[in-house]
Amino acid sequence: MSTDPIADMLTTIRNGYLTKTKKVLVPRSKFKEEIVKTLIEAGYLENYKIIEGRLEINLKYKNRKPVLEQIKRVSKPGLRVYKPNKKIGRIRSGFGISIISTPKGVMTSQDAKKKGLGGEIICLVW
Repeated sequence: MSTDPIADMLTTIRNGYLTKTKKVLVPRSKFKEEIVKTLIEAGYLENYKIIEGRLEINLKYKNRKPVLEQIKRVSKPGLRVYKPNKKIGRIRSGFGISIISTPKGVMTSQDAKKKGLGGEIICLVW
């Protein structure tokens, strides 16, 4: 049993890119599914499907190179990180995103700023 299933999912995705696999499997939860949907909308993952209670995530490559360079967990079970709308900054000079859990759902930092929302910073992606 894991104490941080979100970090486990992010590590599985990161390791999948390092080993250049096309698909990875992670246990399904609604929250993980929302994070994956956000990564797909941002262009970092290809797509996903649910198979027997697990998420099968298709990783995205461009010219045989991973689209996603790095994915880092920010808010952890032992140390939650919350930011108001005005304190959400740019990631890698605008080349990356942060995924935020807001009262209106999981979204990228750009979407949260447009909607005037703050929330828990789940991870940074570039």
